[in-house]
Amino acid sequence: MRRHAAALPAEFQPPEIRPFLKGADIYDSSCSPEASVYFLDQGDGLYLKISQAGTLFREAEMTAYFSRLGLSAQVLHYGTHEGSDYLITARIPGEDCTDRHCLDDPKKLCDTTASLLRALHETDGSLCPVQDRLESYSESVRRGLAGRHCESDLFAGLWEFGSLQETRVVAEEGLRNLRKDALIHGDYCLPNIILNGWDLSGYIDLGNGGIADSHIDILWGIWTLNYNLGTVEYSDRFMDAYGRDRIDPDRLRMIAAMEMIGI
Repeated sequence: MRRHAAALPAEFQPPEIRPFLKGADIYDSSCSPEASVYFLDQGDGLYLKISQAGTLFREAEMTAYFSRLGLSAQVLHYGTHEGSDYLITARIPGEDCTDRHCLDDPKKLCDTTASLLRALHETDGSLCPVQDRLESYSESVRRGLAGRHCESDLFAGLWEFGSLQETRVVAEEGLRNLRKDALIHGDYCLPNIILNGWDLSGYIDLGNGGIADSHIDILWGIWTLNYNLGTVEYSDRFMDAYGRDRIDPDRLRMIAAMEMIGI
C-alpha cells in the first residue's frame, strides 16, 4: 500500500480522535476520491478513514463483525463530526495482494484468493448485522436501469454484450434471480485482501458486505486478477480453485450486466 508523508488539517481533527493522533507520524494512503485514508504510525499502526457523514457507518459495522470472526481489524473509533465520518481501525499485519511478492507469483495469487473466497462464503453469517445486502444492491441496479448509463467496457474480455439493450435485458433478468446464499465481502479485489506471507491476515473496505449472492464476490475476484495482472488467462483457474460446483456461469453474466448498469 503506497503512502506519503502528510499533515492532517486541523478541521479534520475532532476532539474524539486527537488521542489517536498524538505523537503519530501521519501518511496519506488514499486511493479513492470518495474517502481520505491516513496511516498513523504509532505502536503497531492505525488507519484513519474520513468520508462524508453517514457513509462509513456500514463499513464500521461490518468491519467490527468481521473482526469478531478473526477476519478484519479491530474498530477503535467510529463517529461523525461536522459533516464527516471518522473511522479508526488497527493495522492488519502484512501487505495487500497488489504487493510485488503477490503479483510476481500469479498462479499462487489466483489459487490463494479463490480458496480464501470459498472459505469466506462457507463462513456462518447468521450473526451478520447486514442480513439482506441484496436490498441495497438491487436498488442500485434499479436506479441504473432507470437511466441510460452503462460502463460497457468494464468487463472487456470477460463478459461482453452486443448492445445497451442486451445489457439491460440481462440485468433485469438478474434482478429476478439474485439469491442470499453467502456472507460476502462485497468488493473482493486484491487491494482489499491482506496477506501475511501467503496466509490471510484480514479484509478491509467491507462497507458493501453482508448476506447476498456469492457470485458478486466471484465476479470481482475474477475481474481483479484480470485488471491487476493485465490478462484474462487466470479466469478459469480462479473458478477451478474456488470450485465449479458452486459457480453458475449464467449468474455471473447476469451480475456482470447489473454491475455495468448499476455502478
